[in-house]
Amino acid sequence: MAVETVAERVFFAQQRDSQVLLSAVEEANRRVLEAAQNDSSLEGMGTTLVAALEVDDQLSIASVGDSRAYVLDDDGFRVITDDQTWVNEVGRPLGLDEESLKNHPMRHVLTMAIGASSPLTVNYYSVPLQLGALVLICSDGLHGVLEAPQLEQILRGGRSGETLEASCRHLVQAAKEAGGPDNVTVVLVRKENRI
Repeated sequence: MAVETVAERVFFAQQRDSQVLLSAVEEANRRVLEAAQNDSSLEGMGTTLVAALEVDDQLSIASVGDSRAYVLDDDGFRVITDDQTWVNEVGRPLGLDEESLKNHPMRHVLTMAIGASSPLTVNYYSVPLQLGALVLICSDGLHGVLEAPQLEQILRGGRSGETLEASCRHLVQAAKEAGGPDNVTVVLVRKENRI
């Protein structure tokens, strides 16, 4: 429901800009909350979401929860989004070390999700998008079991010659082999010349 709402709102928008993306995410939240209010069997449902939209030579990204967006380009491989989790918003500010955070009982607790509350806190990012850049959007089923260097290695291994679909399959397979406890969602997009 959330993904369909965002896609629909962006697709039918008169213009494509950051405000369209943010309002689409807010509309997704409203629809999920409304569905849960109208059907008691859906009470408590929610989801994380990362949506990206190319605006000129920038990538606009809206993020809720702990799904992530990464970019691989000539400047390297980097995570763009910040997780809305207890670890990021409470644990690290308290000064807990990374090893303690990896095993902390609150490590999987989200501080925000689509369908969790209104108003919604949407993290927004705008990053330059170089020609040839790869954008990875994924759930915690991937980044929760594979560290950034492993993700980068897989992406660089398939960067020239391999299709994006094949690279996605390699990422999902690596997550499964690493014991991925969650569903794994992976989307790859490459910045190419405009026609």
